[in-house]
Order: sequence, then structure tokens, then C-alpha cells
Amino acid sequence: MFVDRVELYVKGGDGGRGAVSFRREKYVPRGGPDGGDGGDGGSVIIRADPNADNLAGLSMKKHWKAKSGERGSGARCAGSDAEDVILLVPPGTIIRDRDRGNVLKDLTAEGDEVVVAKGGRGGRGNHYFKSATNRTPRQFGPGEDGEERHISLELKVIADAGLVGFPNAGKSTLLSRLSRATPEIAPYPFTTKHPHLGIVTLGDAGFVLADLPGLIEGAAQGVGLGHEFLRHVERTRVLVHVVEPFPSDAADPVKNYHTIRKELADYTIPLDGRPEIVCVSKAELPGADAVRDALAAELGRDVLLFSAVTGQGLSGLVSRVLALLTEIKAAEPKEARPPVEFPTEAAVRTEDFKTQPVPSITPPSDAG
Repeated sequence: MFVDRVELYVKGGDGGRGAVSFRREKYVPRGGPDGGDGGDGGSVIIRADPNADNLAGLSMKKHWKAKSGERGSGARCAGSDAEDVILLVPPGTIIRDRDRGNVLKDLTAEGDEVVVAKGGRGGRGNHYFKSATNRTPRQFGPGEDGEERHISLELKVIADAGLVGFPNAGKSTLLSRLSRATPEIAPYPFTTKHPHLGIVTLGDAGFVLADLPGLIEGAAQGVGLGHEFLRHVERTRVLVHVVEPFPSDAADPVKNYHTIRKELADYTIPLDGRPEIVCVSKAELPGADAVRDALAAELGRDVLLFSAVTGQGLSGLVSRVLALLTEIKAAEPKEARPPVEFPTEAAVRTEDFKTQPVPSITPPSDAG
């Protein structure tokens, strides 16, 4: 099952309560307060992992909660911190706050992560509140509540090149021939209902190729799940436009090409400006070369011809994609990440101002 959208409720663990304790040992009648701090609650973290194919693993469980930190104890023993809950998603997943609508993180690279629900800080033990005028403090930090929110996850496939075109144009067969990917292949339209990724290699070079579901007229307005399909094109650097020479509905292949180009241009984020390689599939059919020539004359540029059945033109297509990707990557600016500024300890210890007295008790006569 392929899932590319999911909503989750996440909650960080609460911080453990600080302890109220007084040291009582033989020959140490007035040892003073020694309550330990509470442990920190666990956080909920989402991390990009290339071994995750889609969001299906998260669709079966919609509530994720981290454990709370343990309470402090006597002898200044701090409570244990709770473990974080780490959710693995594919690179290309966008994390949004469902209620506010803002993007929390766009996980584009392997290892990228974001804390979606931070665990609460553990509370201070009573030893922290000792002073010259308060020798037997009975105050303690109750521990902070963990963050909670509803989030939405949206997967947009990341690939170097994406196959676009009408349904049944031969995109899935091409991907299966160039890589070890095994998309479903059948002689009828809309066989591909979700993206498939494959790694294409030529010598020491390679790239990620995505087989995207077929588009139809009106896709930019949502016809035929057009929005669901087109958003996966957003992440691709190069479009490999596959044109079927003899469509089953006897449509003009040149007109089909322009129809797809219009849908790419009319999408919310115009995609017609992406570098494009145009190719005609099913070269084994008589007359396919004539269709390629007609399309090349219409566009005024070179159009490739290939056959995923016989292997004709496949090496030339892969070489063309690799050359274009090399040119694009060389022109991309090297983005420098800004330095990360961490808050000081004083800026984050908010629970110090949230003290809570212990229920009134009568202290031993030797306290203080």
C-alpha cells in the first residue's frame, strides 16, 4: 500500500517532578535538603530515512506519545530521562502544523530531522531552593508539560528525472528496463497509480528515475487525481516526456504532447520551465520513426526514439539524461547553512519559576 499523506497527533513526554527530601544520616542530624531533579520527558522526532518507501508505516497508528521523565529521589538522585520516539519517513516529506498550516520542516536529505513535539523539562528538587533564610525548603519544580500538536505529513517524491506523459505511453516498461524497479505493467491505462523509483546506472554514473502516474487533460484542475500526481513532479530536476506513437484512442501524438505541456504550465507551481527531454516510445512499431520526425519538426528540436522491448535507443536516452543532470548540478549554487545558535541555560529553565509547595507537614525537630 502506497500512502503519501497522513495526519498524526504527537505529544512529548512530561518532565518528571522534582523530589522533596532531607538528608538524614547518623551523626548528620541537619543534613539539609537533598531532593533530586526530575528527568526530562522524551520528544517525538521525525527523521528522513532512505529505507522508508512511503508513509504507509505511519498510517496505521495516528497517535504517538513519548514517555514522561522519572521523578527525582533523595540523595540528589535525578530521575532518568525518557527515550525519544523517532518516526522514519522517506526524504521528500514535508511536515506541517495541521492547525496553523505552517511548515515545520521539509525533510529533503537523508538524516534530516525535526522535533515535532518536545518533551518537558524535569522539575527541580527541593535542594535547588535552599537559601540562607530557607533552610528546609519544601518547594519543588513540578516538571514541564510536553508539547502536543496535530501534524500533517505530505510526501513529494525526490528524483533526478521524472517520466511524464499520457497513461499507457510506456513509462513503467521503460523504468523496469533501465532499473531494478518492478512497477505494475499492463496493457491498459492508469496501471500506475503512485510513483515508483528506480536507480539507473551507466558506468560509474547514475541517477534516480521516477515513474509518475499518467496525466490527462484537466490534470492541473484536479481531473483524474491530477493534483495528486503533479505534485510529485515538483521535486524532479529533469522531465523525460514520453510520447506514445499510436495511442489506443487514435489521438494525435503531437496534440497529446502539447496537452501535457499545458497541464504542467497550469499547475499551481508552473512546471513547464523544467528542463525536458522528449522521446517517442515503442520504436519496434512500424511508423514510430515517422511520428518522431513529425514531433521533432513541430518542436524544432531533437526528439529521441526508443524501444523498451528491443533496447533500441536506451543507452542514448540515459546518456542524454546524465549529461543534462551534470549540467544542471554544476549550475546549482552551493547553499551554506547558517550557524545554529543555542539558547543559554538561563533562557530555557522556565520551570524554576513554576514552583509548587508540598502539602504542609511537620518537620522533624532537628531539621534545618
